[in-house]
Amino acid sequence: MNSNKKVSQKSKNGFIKALLKDVSSFEHMLDHSWFEEDIIRIGAEQEIVIIDKDTYAPKNLGPTILDQQKDLSWLVSELAQFNLEINLSPQIFTGSCISDMREELERCLAQVSVSLSNYNADYLLTGILPTLKKYHLDLKNLTPKERYYQLMNALRGESKTKSFELRLVGIDELLVRHDSPLMEACNTSFQVHLQVAPQDFAAYYNTALALTAPSIAISSNSPLVFGKRLWHETRIALFQQAIDTRKTFDHMRQMSPRVTLGNNWLDNSIIEIFKEDIARFRVLIHEATQEDSALMIEQNKVPKLKALQLHNGTVYRWNRPCYGISDTGKPHIRIENRVFPSGPTVADEMANTSFWLGAMVGMKNQYQDPKNHMSFEDVRDNFGKSARFGIDSKFTWFNDQKINAKDLILQELLPLAREGLNTMLVAQNDIDKYLSIIEERACKHMTGARWILRSYTKLLKDAHNKDEASNKLTEALYNNQSNSNVPVHLWKEPEYHELIGYKSDTMLVSEIMETDLFTSDKNDLAEMVYQLMLWKDFHYIPVEDKRGNLIGLVNQDDIKNRIEEEAHKDVLIKDVMIDEPITIEVDQSVKEAKLLMNFHGVNCLPVVRGKELIGMITEADLI
Repeated sequence: MNSNKKVSQKSKNGFIKALLKDVSSFEHMLDHSWFEEDIIRIGAEQEIVIIDKDTYAPKNLGPTILDQQKDLSWLVSELAQFNLEINLSPQIFTGSCISDMREELERCLAQVSVSLSNYNADYLLTGILPTLKKYHLDLKNLTPKERYYQLMNALRGESKTKSFELRLVGIDELLVRHDSPLMEACNTSFQVHLQVAPQDFAAYYNTALALTAPSIAISSNSPLVFGKRLWHETRIALFQQAIDTRKTFDHMRQMSPRVTLGNNWLDNSIIEIFKEDIARFRVLIHEATQEDSALMIEQNKVPKLKALQLHNGTVYRWNRPCYGISDTGKPHIRIENRVFPSGPTVADEMANTSFWLGAMVGMKNQYQDPKNHMSFEDVRDNFGKSARFGIDSKFTWFNDQKINAKDLILQELLPLAREGLNTMLVAQNDIDKYLSIIEERACKHMTGARWILRSYTKLLKDAHNKDEASNKLTEALYNNQSNSNVPVHLWKEPEYHELIGYKSDTMLVSEIMETDLFTSDKNDLAEMVYQLMLWKDFHYIPVEDKRGNLIGLVNQDDIKNRIEEEAHKDVLIKDVMIDEPITIEVDQSVKEAKLLMNFHGVNCLPVVRGKELIGMITEADLI
């Protein structure tokens, strides 16, 4: 072992010791009633994606904006350079708290928008940006912070396989391999926090577990990834698979993913979760901490528990337990709801927030603890259904009741949410305004996911390819979002001819190329390939080897002429293919593709990464 590894292991061991002290200190504070109990606060974190205002593609401006706005403590980095996060101020859960949260959020978003406008960019609120491409998730787009580098390296080191895979089936199917956990940066969320008293934590946490599925169903907004129509809330599966370090075994070992709903109800205390996660998940990242939490407890001081918080931040429960210190100097605990996607509008986000917060209080007041009324297996099953089918889901609810998401929300959860908000004395105008959005959304059966799916499918009929449809869809999202007073269930479906579309010269080849390819082997019978070209109206077909490397290109006219000339012979593709076709690299621009085609007098370019065939671009695509 070299000296660097020894230093690293020593540092890690020191962190683990600090982590164990933090758990012990946390238990001491619980046992001796150190935690704040006489006040309830709410809070939220808004993740945004930065887009180019011409192409609607992601734009790497996060570090630049943060460097220019160092005085903004509420604006922080995210994993990818095209993301930022806004941390909203805690609000006491009463009165005008929802309106106050919205006003602060809109003020922060406006300030970010002004900063981005200097770079012909803006923000977008969406669960997954439709114009994201796989190459945007390359590690070169990682925000340059040491903690992020550590996390990516640790996840890759923990992985039991050489790469990560996404396997999802919805209307379309996505099967893609990627070599970086940065794929999780596809997701943008609106995370809501609810502070609770320690003695109520288990019941509230279990309530959050039960509410996870209906919350996803009514808020789903992420059905599109890389032009594929997948789950209504694809973020759920994408996040788990993007950083899943597990592998399959001959014997069925039970291994939990780091992104998880959990494995069971909570019995008594928040400390059960922290102990479970330390026992189940290895330390991914560590840093030196100057705090000795055990010593601070002896001195009757409240520790920050930095080691515990750092480890907790690398286990991605959809309902995450959180520790913090209030302005009063007292420690507090919160439940962080991580299932809500970003967008489609601020109004929609406030509606989702009001629904969840109200339902949390209302359900807890009426039922005490949902574990007495339904099984955890039903909670997990509901969770999977809601991610796949959104508002179209059918759930198993209390006392084995079978009920669809729409009826559950309208008949049971909305009344509970209203009761809960009234219990907290939330302003009546806010209750009526935001719960009516949830009610109308359910009645119209129109979530962000359904609007995106319907709109994208409609645009595909007129667009030249999936990339143009994705681009126009993102333009429509951006235009609608500019009026955040109009929630998504009132949006009209976009019309192809009303959207400007992208400025293709500024785009990369990968953004407009065709990837659904028909290819040939060099030993294929030319007559068979020719018939295929006639059937599919192809003028060119690439030739690849067994490894997917481009080795040639066949032209329909060349095959036809050769077959006619040698009518009595078996002509093979290797006899007629162009051995060294003109190609373009996947990360070159459309403008360069046009220049190449004009210079060489060709109207088709295979798109490659090195030797590997990635796609095809034709003159028609450029037009």
